[in-house]
Amino acid sequence: MSKQSKRERQRQNREARREYEERLTRRRKTWRTVRTFAIIAVPILAIGIVLSVTSGGDDSDTSTKSAPNQCQDVKAPPPKDESFPAPPEVTIDATKAYTATIDTTCGTVEMALFSREYPVSANNFVFLAQQGFYDDLAFVRAAKGFVVQAGSPTQSNDGGPGYTVQGEVPATQPAYPAGTVAWAKTGSEPPGTIGSQFFIVTGDATQLGPDYAVLGTVTKGLDVAKKIEKLAPASGDGPPTKPVVMQQVTIAVEDVVTPST
Repeated sequence: MSKQSKRERQRQNREARREYEERLTRRRKTWRTVRTFAIIAVPILAIGIVLSVTSGGDDSDTSTKSAPNQCQDVKAPPPKDESFPAPPEVTIDATKAYTATIDTTCGTVEMALFSREYPVSANNFVFLAQQGFYDDLAFVRAAKGFVVQAGSPTQSNDGGPGYTVQGEVPATQPAYPAGTVAWAKTGSEPPGTIGSQFFIVTGDATQLGPDYAVLGTVTKGLDVAKKIEKLAPASGDGPPTKPVVMQQVTIAVEDVVTPST
């Protein structure tokens, strides 16, 4: 082999070696880039997966949803100058199912009215609700571990609709289990006296004697009533520490479906 051919081959080998080293350097740089990206991206991806799972995959607009444990910030409504004559008679149909929906600034409470067991009590609530009496009335009492109370047009615990009637007192024990809705009255009024104020039992009411007319039971939203109860003052019993308002009370009536025999 001539010296010229030998030098040409050496040059080609050097060139091939240089190209190989350049490719190797590029691969190393690419690997370092991929590894760095993976170190950063994997934790971010993991966080994204966790957030997706914990959110339940719900991609609906949450801008209008309030926090589950919060009530709306509203001003206390002014007193309402309203009074009615007592309902002349029971007009509800005891064979039908009556449901009351109370939309409050803390959430919605639904209750089944006892139209069959306590028709006078249920009838009075339906009568006032259908007149719009309860709309824009505040809760006037929150008693820790006990009850919340509403239904006074004066926005205090001493108002009424301008009349009283005699309702049915409970015949079963315990008289007022949690979720019971009953009519409030003063200690000097006879058992079963009904006006417009009612209370929802949120805790232990075994200390109550069967003197308060029952009108229904909460079927949905007892947690809302308990949320209002948590606004009890430091004394444990009194007006809520922030206004809570019944924005609207509506009544739904349905036929009772009885199983076929």
